[in-house]
Amino acid sequence: MSAPLQGHRARKRFGQNFLQDPGMIRRIVRAIGPSSKDHLVEIGPGTGAITELLLEAEVRLDAVELDRDLVPGLRVKFFNEPRFTIHEADALKFDFASLKQEDEKLRIVGNLPYNISTPLIFHLLGFEGVVQDMHFMLQKEVVERLAASPGTGQWGRLSVMAQYFCDVEQLFLVPPECFHPKPKVDSAIVRLTPKAVPDTRVADLDSFAATLRQAFSQRRKTLRNNMKGSISGEQLESLNLDPQRRPETLTLEEFVTLANFHHQSATNSARN
Repeated sequence: MSAPLQGHRARKRFGQNFLQDPGMIRRIVRAIGPSSKDHLVEIGPGTGAITELLLEAEVRLDAVELDRDLVPGLRVKFFNEPRFTIHEADALKFDFASLKQEDEKLRIVGNLPYNISTPLIFHLLGFEGVVQDMHFMLQKEVVERLAASPGTGQWGRLSVMAQYFCDVEQLFLVPPECFHPKPKVDSAIVRLTPKAVPDTRVADLDSFAATLRQAFSQRRKTLRNNMKGSISGEQLESLNLDPQRRPETLTLEEFVTLANFHHQSATNSARN
């Protein structure tokens, strides 16, 4: 989001914190590196400061904005930009694949509201087949979770799912002073680049997601306790997984193994 329009107040229910530092806005756009061949999608353009710099690169730009009070101002501001289209919609429900044309890939950018950032990222990961890359400003804690390594306190369901689909790069921090109103937390810029081919492949994505939810349901408990009712301790041992391990110690590859076994077991049970 950009600096606020005159008379527009940031809305708490939308999680709005408007980026207003010109130097930081330029730095973010440089990190994105837009070119005239790109089709960008901006989530939450706010009042259009980042939008304006992106359009200077002659990109084709679709913007998705939920706040209906901001939409008219954006239409006026960019009325003479034929490559700009705004969609008054909820990004959590938006079909991003509908914007794709022919063989192009979308480049998605946005200052994601803190209150919906995690579910929105999960939603966007479902479109990895049509996305070239994603650049987001997020709460620093969320970026650290996205980029986390196994065995750390930040490693969790979001980390595993994001890193299954994407290479994750934490780029730089954005301090509270760059926003109006100032948030109570630090922000950071992250780049997510979908992998052409996953490092290891899951048999069923729904089963993978369900396995992660169950495994991380109680972080302090062991894998045996969290997977109770789905996978026994003996079955975990057959996968070379110590039932006494905690979920944050498992690698991405081990979670894929666990999910594929879970899916196969459920499939066999359904047949019998």
